Amino acid sequence: MEWISSIVDSGNNILWTYILIILLLAAGLYFSIGTKFVQIRLFPEMFRLIVEKRDGESGVSPFQAFTISAASRVGTGNITGVALAIGVGGPGAVFWMWIIAILGMATAFIESTLAQVYKVKDGDTFRGGPAYYMEKALGQRKLGIIFSILLTLSFGFIFNAVQSNTIATSVGDAFDISPKAIGVMLVVLTALIIFGGVHRIVKVTQILVPVMAIFYLLVALFVVVTNLSEIPNVFKLIFTHAFGLQEAAGGAIGAAIMQGVRRGLFSNEAGMGSVPNAAATANTSHPAKQGLVQSLGVFFDTIMICTATAFIIILAGLYDTGESNGIILTQDSLAVHVGGWAPYFIAISIIFFAFSSIIGNYYYGESNIEFMNAHKGWMFSYRILVLVMVMFGSLAQVQLVWNLADLFMGLMALINIAIIMLLGKIAFLVLDDFTLQRKAGKNPVFYAKSIPTLKNTDCWEEDR
Repeated sequence: MEWISSIVDSGNNILWTYILIILLLAAGLYFSIGTKFVQIRLFPEMFRLIVEKRDGESGVSPFQAFTISAASRVGTGNITGVALAIGVGGPGAVFWMWIIAILGMATAFIESTLAQVYKVKDGDTFRGGPAYYMEKALGQRKLGIIFSILLTLSFGFIFNAVQSNTIATSVGDAFDISPKAIGVMLVVLTALIIFGGVHRIVKVTQILVPVMAIFYLLVALFVVVTNLSEIPNVFKLIFTHAFGLQEAAGGAIGAAIMQGVRRGLFSNEAGMGSVPNAAATANTSHPAKQGLVQSLGVFFDTIMICTATAFIIILAGLYDTGESNGIILTQDSLAVHVGGWAPYFIAISIIFFAFSSIIGNYYYGESNIEFMNAHKGWMFSYRILVLVMVMFGSLAQVQLVWNLADLFMGLMALINIAIIMLLGKIAFLVLDDFTLQRKAGKNPVFYAKSIPTLKNTDCWEEDR
């Protein structure tokens, strides 16, 4: 196992130190400028669109598509990932999480809009994502297959192992239940849902996601209100550590940036190419609508939920003791604020957060398996392997699982960002079409002929 860890560590070092941080920030800035800062300019519009009804009987509603993506986004990255970022990179990592989220909102808009433009009809549902726009917009089916393999390995297998690992660690520590027993329970619950298709997934996520997020944010709000006088100091700590102003070691700012960007991306997935798979399922009258909804998802995930975790940890002051890390650091920090019931609350939160992520992650893999080969035998095999990885994750060593997640996440982001940089101008034109119609007081409706250069847009013809 040591040689595997060595290869994974080397790959992560190259990707995250020299390539991805610059690429993510540059792409986010490029898309922000290209969309005239859509994430700020149309922020109120995002809230209006999230409750809009679906456009017809097929597919799922914008809100349901949002909950599928949020189910995958809102998971261990919001609790364990933030704790790891602060434990390694200090409070300054939170600032860089914010930066990657604000810029990432524009990136999320681009990739989700493109997923809508190039989605395909699949019975009474829609499917799409990076593999689909790689094939339809660029004629690169082989690249789409490579991306589909990476995404299926990442989300269907490795990320689901991360989620079950965190559940096993948190629940096992709080309730003294063996990892094997937790793994078996997770496998049974997961099987009941994933063998029921996308509509069962939607039914589960649209209930779990809002409920778990509201409860978690209410507890975080209680912590903030009861420590209101300390909030200015929290912001001061975050900003001073973000630029290494209080650090003696020259590498401190680098650690803050790397951890903030890495954990921010793991949490909100902007640019990774995963969320577009959920965005494509929505039945909406204009592609930009789902782009805006999924942009809001980044804000919801990182600016709200990750910040809530960060404040709980920083206000407790345990992050630099070295006595605990990951999920245990979050549990111990909350215990400082609310007492002995904190580990049980975090454990229950993790069950909801991480289990919903398992369901969302599974769906991303399913959509890409269908892109590669829609044969039922492939889908059945994929579902069985997902269950195997859920069990494996509950028993595995945490560090190797997280490092593998970082590596595959980085490779996915590398391919997807390169492609959406090439296709970004299409999304800019789609946004212009949306904006013009909104200014005219219309409910925007998109047709492929609105952009003469568009091709292979199956779902946006005049007679759809």
